[in-house]
Amino acid sequence: MLEKNFGLFFYLKQAKNQKDGLRYVYLRITVDGKPVEMSTNSFGALPDGM
Repeated sequence: MLEKNFGLFFYLKQAKNQKDGLRYVYLRITVDGKPVEMSTNSFGALPDGM
């Protein structure tokens, strides 16, 4: 029987040249310890005070 472990992790990443507070939403997928990162082509903002 084949068993695979996987994980999904979404996070916000600020571009070096972007100052307006919006950040790119990235996705990190890990399958059996091998990570892959990709952009979701979406933007998000941190709540006030963070």
